[in-house]
Amino acid sequence: MSKGNALSFKTTLKVRDTCLCLFIQRAARAVARRFDEALRPLGLTNGQFSLLMSLNRPQPPTIANVAALLAMDRTTLTANLKPLQRRGLIAVTIDPADRRSRRLRLTATGRALLVAAVPVWRRNHKAIERLLARSSADRLRADLRALS
Repeated sequence: MSKGNALSFKTTLKVRDTCLCLFIQRAARAVARRFDEALRPLGLTNGQFSLLMSLNRPQPPTIANVAALLAMDRTTLTANLKPLQRRGLIAVTIDPADRRSRRLRLTATGRALLVAAVPVWRRNHKAIERLLARSSADRLRADLRALS
């Protein structure tokens, strides 16, 4: 490697200690693991909980609406819907206003599971917010919203 391509270890340490992307990724993985563990007895992952919660609306949303809310591409969302569909937690129907579009809705079974999952979410969410004692959960949410 020529000296022009050399990268000092000091630079590596600087990135390790200051990179917002790395800090956000690590925090996101840690929080996701906590929720995955808490929701495991219900047979849900944190991602599935979020997806089911995104369907709890007066009118069934389109796949595009849910993908935008969850910041997922439609292909990834469609793949994540399949296990929930197989479990009978959600139904995918053709949009009567646009036959090319699909609408998503919770089934009675999906709604019941979501009702059971919300207290688990509340307990864990409260515990995580307590970890932010030197900061503010509202401020963190605002800062993260600004980034997305």
